[in-house]
Amino acid sequence: MSVCTTGRRVLLAFLLAGAACLPHMGAAQDATPITQPGEHRFTLTHDGLLRAYLVHVPASYRAGTAAPLVLSFHGGGGNMEIQANDRYYGLVSHAQRNGYVIVFPNGYSRLRSGKLATWNAGLCCGQARDRDVDDVGFVRAVVADVQRRLDIDPRRIYAQGMSNGGMLAYRLACEMADTFAAIAAVAGTDGSPNCTPSRPVPVLHIHARDDDRVLFNGGSGSASATHANFVSVPETVAKWSRLNGCTSEPRRVLEVAGAWCKTRAPCRGGSEVELCVTETGGHSWPGGRKVLGGQAGSGALVANDVIWDFFSRH
Repeated sequence: MSVCTTGRRVLLAFLLAGAACLPHMGAAQDATPITQPGEHRFTLTHDGLLRAYLVHVPASYRAGTAAPLVLSFHGGGGNMEIQANDRYYGLVSHAQRNGYVIVFPNGYSRLRSGKLATWNAGLCCGQARDRDVDDVGFVRAVVADVQRRLDIDPRRIYAQGMSNGGMLAYRLACEMADTFAAIAAVAGTDGSPNCTPSRPVPVLHIHARDDDRVLFNGGSGSASATHANFVSVPETVAKWSRLNGCTSEPRRVLEVAGAWCKTRAPCRGGSEVELCVTETGGHSWPGGRKVLGGQAGSGALVANDVIWDFFSRH
């Protein structure tokens, strides 16, 4: 059911989500249970800011049966609508086929439309970083609200993200290890300011060797809008191998034309650290399409399948 109103408060929520009339829009304080599959949109106020997020419930969901939950974070300069667009990422259809609830939060934006949003992931990015926006607290609030509306398995809550969103996933592993069973980052390395996770967190990292925005070997990419001195992929993987107490040597678990994956497991607490590398694809989501220009990412891997396989093991 769609709801339209001219009330000032609700109109502001609509504008933040990027439309004047959106289906299933409600205030988080109401916590009305979601009873129908499909797309639902909500807002909540956190740290004095009105924030938005989108929820997709698969047709297989049944109240009373705890479902897995995946939070998917858009890249810097994007928004929740882009991350939820199957043309680019295919995440909604993947969640539908595999029976998990997927949530697309919106980053901080100075625009009422919610567009051009970023996440405060420490080293990166934009106004969210510069204003020290409490995105970790926002994610906590989103998870709590979704748990009030749906039956969610608290042992199967995961975070994934693209670029700046992947960087946020790393920060969540550092600061919300009590919540997330595992995280996956695509084209975004770990620039968290401090990292003392309360328990080991399984980590999957996916990156293209020819990424020109977040360089595989670190530094400032020629195509990067922020020109931040990004942490390298090897340094990120080594960091989480230390944090998770991985003592075994990496072993190759996948090798196909143009891509490979290596894992270090088992690590402390049954965790693992897995790295998947594509030779080409640039700054993109493997198996998807780039938002700018619509060019295809690497076809050597389908990130959605690799990520869900990883999450399903944890």
